[in-house]
Amino acid sequence: MFAALNMGTEEVIGDYHTGHRYQEFLKFLRRLDGETSADKYLHLILENYSTHKQERVAQWLNKHRRFHLHFTPTGACWMNKIETWFGIMTFRRIRRGIFKSVEKLVNAIQRYVEVNN
Repeated sequence: MFAALNMGTEEVIGDYHTGHRYQEFLKFLRRLDGETSADKYLHLILENYSTHKQERVAQWLNKHRRFHLHFTPTGACWMNKIETWFGIMTFRRIRRGIFKSVEKLVNAIQRYVEVNN
């Protein structure tokens, strides 16, 4: 799951993919671009993961100057508010459920995001 947390409203935008490669990350960035007001700058706080630094991602970001990426130091994911949100979601929804398929897990996460928002 790729997710973005609006710090002002605490609304979450989440994307669900079977992979965590740069291709999926670009899809997520495109979704953010389409679902957020074009006049806003977007500051994304990310972990130091190679997917976020791939050349095609850099090329896309060069064309979309309202996106600003900030990377947390290695081992400091606690600095990223969305990671805290993931922990709360895991505690409140995932650990309390039984999921017989990935599809059912994704549906439960989607419902949690909808209720949270």
